[in-house]
Amino acid sequence: MLMQFLDVIYEPWPWYVAGPLIAGIMFLLIYFGKEFGMSSTMRTMCSVAGAGKIADFFRFDWKKERWNLLVVLGAIVGGYVSANFLTKTPGVDISAATSESLEKMGFAGKAESFLPPEIFGMEAISSPKGLAILITGGFLVGFGSRYAGGCTSGHAISGLSNLQWPSLQASLGFFAGGLIMTHFILPYLF
Repeated sequence: MLMQFLDVIYEPWPWYVAGPLIAGIMFLLIYFGKEFGMSSTMRTMCSVAGAGKIADFFRFDWKKERWNLLVVLGAIVGGYVSANFLTKTPGVDISAATSESLEKMGFAGKAESFLPPEIFGMEAISSPKGLAILITGGFLVGFGSRYAGGCTSGHAISGLSNLQWPSLQASLGFFAGGLIMTHFILPYLF
C-alpha cells in the first residue's frame, strides 16, 4: 500500500488533481483581493533591496505586498523538494522527436536535467556566447513582462481566472513568441 502511494507521488500529477488545486489557490487569491504573478514578486524584492531610490517604479509600500515573497519561497522550497525527494529519475521525459531535434542543435539527446548544461553549465555561462544569450534573454523577459503588464504566470493563471481580456492577449503573445523562438530562432543560436 505504501509503495503504491509513493509511486503516485513520484509521478507527475494528472490534470484532474493539479488543475483543481490551482483553481482553489486562484479562488483564495481572488477572495482576498490578491493577484498572483512572479514579476510582481520580483518588483517587491527589488523594492525591499532599495531600488526605489533609483527608479520610481519600485517606490511603493512593499510591506503590503510581502505576502508574495512567500510565493517565491514556496516555489524554491517546492521545487527543491520535488527535484530531490519526489523524482525517481533526474532526467526529463521528452519525446523521441524532441530528443532528435535537440541532438541536431548540439544538446544531449536525453535531457538529464531541467536546465541544460549546454546553456546553464559553468562552461557555457563563462563563454561570451553563453553570457550574451543569458543577458539578452533576461533583458527580454524583464522588458516583456513590464511591457505586457505582468508575466506569464500572472496573465495566464491569474488574469485569465479573472476573465481579463488583456491577459488573454498577453498569453497568446507569450505562446506565439515561445513558438517563434523554439522553431525559428533557437536552431540558429546553437
